[in-house]
Amino acid sequence: MEQRTPGPRPHPSAPGTRTPDPDARRLAAVMHTTFFLLLATSLARFLLRHPGGARVPWIIALAAVLALLYALPFLTSALRARHTTPLPSEPGGRPTPRDLTWLALVVAVWLVLVVPAPSFGWCAVPLFYTGLRTLPPRAALALVAVLTGCVIASQLRLAGRLDPDLILGPPAVSAIATAVFLHMRRQATRQRELIDDLIRTRRELAATERREGTLAERQRLSMEIHDTLAQSLSSQQMLLQAAERLWDRDPAKARAHVRTAESITERGLAEARRFVHDLAPADLADGGGLPQALRALAERESDAGLTVRFHAEGAPVPLPDRVGSALLRTAQGALANVREHAGATTAALTLTLLDDQVVLDVADDGRGFTPPSGAAPPTGVRGHGLPAIRARARQLGGTLTIESAPGEGAVLSVAIPLGPAPPPADAPPPPPPPHAPTPPPEPLP
Repeated sequence: MEQRTPGPRPHPSAPGTRTPDPDARRLAAVMHTTFFLLLATSLARFLLRHPGGARVPWIIALAAVLALLYALPFLTSALRARHTTPLPSEPGGRPTPRDLTWLALVVAVWLVLVVPAPSFGWCAVPLFYTGLRTLPPRAALALVAVLTGCVIASQLRLAGRLDPDLILGPPAVSAIATAVFLHMRRQATRQRELIDDLIRTRRELAATERREGTLAERQRLSMEIHDTLAQSLSSQQMLLQAAERLWDRDPAKARAHVRTAESITERGLAEARRFVHDLAPADLADGGGLPQALRALAERESDAGLTVRFHAEGAPVPLPDRVGSALLRTAQGALANVREHAGATTAALTLTLLDDQVVLDVADDGRGFTPPSGAAPPTGVRGHGLPAIRARARQLGGTLTIESAPGEGAVLSVAIPLGPAPPPADAPPPPPPPHAPTPPPEPLP
């Protein structure tokens, strides 16, 4: 039956929903209109053939009942303000009891009408469609066969003689109508399957993008925490431990360590607040640019155990915020590794500004290590911050190069291109363009 139980309509992209087929809607409209036209034409033909007959009132009444029964779903939909053209039922779908009751009443009234008035026999053609749409395939084909037999009998009775055309014509019409409908239903099924596949693929793609976005944000947060809060806490711990060892022998130096730790705490708190609000590093927010921020970092990191120097090459150029933040975080992480793992006494930061790229070199005279091969992250304690540095460089289309050997110190170099748009993070890094060789870091004593 055409009408549907009123209720909230799910979004077309929701699981389990079907997208209406425009061809099926047009076919439904044509068949419903054809039924009423055939019904009116058959009634007019009967009245012309039997004017003033005793059966005329009964035939008119039965035709009106059949029209009302057939239109009942549309009237119900109109009363409920849900006028929708019915769609063919799903192949092999189960009709509701209301659908079966409605179809049985329509067919029964048509049979009662066609017995005394064979002119109404051709109204069976739209009923073929109604049965095929409402019933499962086997039951629908059985109904089509029964209706076809009734049409043949009514037409032979109307003709009053055995006519081969009347025997072969109705089966041919029913076969063509059935074949057309089944073909359209198969096409509609394939279209719905394609739409469902597209919706499912789009939903899976959106879920994948959400997962990738979550992982990227998690990686960004881990890098920011490692290069800000973790490094700040590590420096505070080392200074406080040194102050505790010197407290009795050299109180003045111990208090100096405590004051330095307090200063680091204040800067770490400021960085944490800026990090929460997704702002640029505090050193860059001061307006001095990356060279000034690296110079301030070198001064802060220099103490009795480690001397850090800064050197800039090239004409100053404005850098994108992402590039400046990434290089400053790289320098912070690299110096933290030098202090914790290298056992170095001197480190050098060298910033080289070129027309097409910016290069940051971090060198130390520590114990050195064997660099990891390829893009695989290092596994030793020395390489705790290297994966974050490599990830930052790749996100901006840059490269990370490490030169080191046991007992010979280390040089970490990050090169980031200055272009309109960096390549994707997972793309292989492009070869560096030709330029003058980067000046080596300052010689270490």
